[in-house]
Amino acid sequence: MNELPERDLPPGRHHLLKEHLLTEIRQSEATAAEPKKNSKTWFRPALLAGAVAATVVAGVLVASPFGDRAAQADPPSKETVRMLEEIAAAAKAQPALKGVRDDQYVYIKSKSGYMTTEVSDEGEKSEIEPVRPREFWQSVDGLHDEMLHEPDGGFRYERMEADPPLVEGDSHYRSLQKLPTDPVNMLDWLHKVSDGGKSEDQNTFVLVGDLSYESLMPPKQAAALYLAASKIPGVELIKDAVDADGRHGVAIARVDDGVRQELIFDKKTKQFLGEREVAVEDLPTGFEKGTVVGRSAILERTVVDKLGERP
Repeated sequence: MNELPERDLPPGRHHLLKEHLLTEIRQSEATAAEPKKNSKTWFRPALLAGAVAATVVAGVLVASPFGDRAAQADPPSKETVRMLEEIAAAAKAQPALKGVRDDQYVYIKSKSGYMTTEVSDEGEKSEIEPVRPREFWQSVDGLHDEMLHEPDGGFRYERMEADPPLVEGDSHYRSLQKLPTDPVNMLDWLHKVSDGGKSEDQNTFVLVGDLSYESLMPPKQAAALYLAASKIPGVELIKDAVDADGRHGVAIARVDDGVRQELIFDKKTKQFLGEREVAVEDLPTGFEKGTVVGRSAILERTVVDKLGERP
């Protein structure tokens, strides 16, 4: 199996990490441990919950350094539920895409910077990355090669080979079209496919953030997603939050392991802007209460015909 980067992996990409690891396992079995000419590595952005759920050391996933401090959380307030209902209504009102082909790509332009922890013989060192620009070309059906361009992170038009079959919970557009359009069944699906070493409620909220960020949710499924989020215990409303592009919005948030994960939406249009993570207590990594340990922003999201093509 290819060695993954020796750094903490935030839980905001756990379902994608699972997809990647299963791909690696299939490749290893198929090649009987022979080296590949075009080996894959973990290209997903370090997103969500800088408190991290896992560390990768020499390709092995190990437990969170922050531990699990799950507590019984209260249901969302009426104000929080109303905001999520408004967000869901705005999502449902978006025009559905027509004529999207399997050989096309979802183009997502963003910027992000999150807390990372590198592990070496000298110990662990945590830092907050500078905000970096990022472009991702995601296959509509998941059966075509994809591409990542994040030059400040060492990836220049990095091509990622498709390797079907897809795992359950993948975020490709064609798969998202098959998701439930009602909040009850959507919540059941989120519970079923979410993982990450945290409580079920936190893993579910993290997956809501995943699907809001680097994917293209169809309108009806997006509406069901946010209504489902209104049923997750511990979810709260933050009336002012700032994304990585400096845009202010309202946030739907949840606290876990000393970090508040915020999903930020435009105050007027209720469109998703990005994410922010704030330490609500002093962290074991050395960052003090009030520190913004992660931030991101979606700048553009559309469908294009070819890898590397920009709108």
